[in-house]
Amino acid sequence: MKNLAGMMKQATQMQARMKEAQERLTQLTLEGEAGNGLVRLKLTGKGDLNDLVIDPKLADPDDMETLQDLVMAAYADARKKAEAASKEEMSKVTGGITLPPGLEMPF
Repeated sequence: MKNLAGMMKQATQMQARMKEAQERLTQLTLEGEAGNGLVRLKLTGKGDLNDLVIDPKLADPDDMETLQDLVMAAYADARKKAEAASKEEMSKVTGGITLPPGLEMPF
């Protein structure tokens, strides 16, 4: 029974550390860009879009496809950075132990 109490205490501590990691990710800002900086955007570590800047040179109504592609590429760039930051925060919480496939942090 003593082991169970210890495990429950550890679980509670890990839950608190996970909540702190979530908060750090919310505060983190990651920038993605495409087209040599013609399209830039900022995401939080949780993937929420905060800012989007498009160089006016790209505002060509006859070539909206390029603009759309660059926005998507900038988002993918920032999202990749957000996922890496999330994995790093999770590693801090778990002490480097990898979670089984399908089991992820709750964010």
